[in-house]
Amino acid sequence: MSVTCPHVLSLPPAVAPHTTAGCEDCLKIGSPWVHLRECLSCGHIGCCDSSPNRHARAHAAADGHPVVRSFEPGEDWRWCFVDETFV
Repeated sequence: MSVTCPHVLSLPPAVAPHTTAGCEDCLKIGSPWVHLRECLSCGHIGCCDSSPNRHARAHAAADGHPVVRSFEPGEDWRWCFVDETFV
């Protein structure tokens, strides 16, 4: 399941999540989310692609931060939006 992509190789050392309260952008607009993703480049917490606003993907595209991890309890996986693969 794990694949090495160039985006993973360029990640900084561990960063702290901006918040643990939920999707940063959904909280600002009062929108619901399904699952949370943490940007491994900067710690931004965004909502998943099953959520109405898909903020994690939008953040990845806008900021050039393609790799996220699940921010759900009990889940331990990472995803690269550019390569569309688990890493």
